[in-house]
Order: sequence, then C-alpha cells, then structure tokens
Amino acid sequence: MLLELLHNPALIAGFFAMLTAQLLKPFFHYLMNHKWDWFLLLDSGGMPSSHSSMSTATAVAIGLTEGFNTSTFAVALVITIIVTYDAANVRWQSGLHAQRINQLIRDVFNRQQINEELLKEVIGHTPRQVYAGVFWGIIVAFIVVRLMV
Repeated sequence: MLLELLHNPALIAGFFAMLTAQLLKPFFHYLMNHKWDWFLLLDSGGMPSSHSSMSTATAVAIGLTEGFNTSTFAVALVITIIVTYDAANVRWQSGLHAQRINQLIRDVFNRQQINEELLKEVIGHTPRQVYAGVFWGIIVAFIVVRLMV
C-alpha cells in the first residue's frame, strides 16, 4: 500500500507543492520586508499559499493523468475552489477580525490584566498569495507528472 502511494502522481504533486510553497515563504518575506522570518516555515498565511498550492497541484495532476473530463478531476477542482476561496476570503477576514479585537483589548484594557493571549492575526491569505499558490501548484503538477509518468 505504501509503495502504491509513492507512485501516485497526484498525491506526490500535492505534497511536494505544499512543502516547497512552505519553504518559499521565508524567502518571499525577506524579498518584501528585508527581514528573515523562519517561523513562516511552520506558520499559516504568507506568500505563496501552501493550501492553494497543494489542492491545485493535486487537481491538475489528476487532470493530467486521468483526464480533465473525469469525475475525479471534477471533485478535485471543486475542493480546490473551496480551499482557495476560504484562504482568500473567510480566513483572511477572520484575521482582520482578530486584528480589530486585539486592538480593542490593547485600547480598552491594559494587556497585563488579561490572562488570555491575543488572537492570531495572520490566518488567511491575500488574493495575490492565493494566486501565487495556484500558479505554483500548476507548475509543480506539470513537473511531477512529467517526471513520474
């Protein structure tokens, strides 16, 4: 069974896209901010979206290996649309809400009086980060399928 998984181009493309997108985040952060942030290797958010990369690479690899007119590709595409929409809209808005709540806590209360940690503010992605993730996923899928098939 494990051997079969290692020969699945869609699975390999998806995980390779996610891993490499995650590895790229500190470098993009440095290019934009001139500061290294190695915590981005393990964090959500940032450029490019690793969730978008993973779902896109999986869907494209399925399309390339099984056909773009299959039910399997249709399911993968629908899931990719949900993942990318969620990353750029729902989770991004949650992060904006967390920023406002944290600011209220800072303004209204003295932070030392609050026993809870502040909310995580970087949860989702900007549309540009999602587009970069989708683009990266497409590239990775083509490379992995070309090498494996």
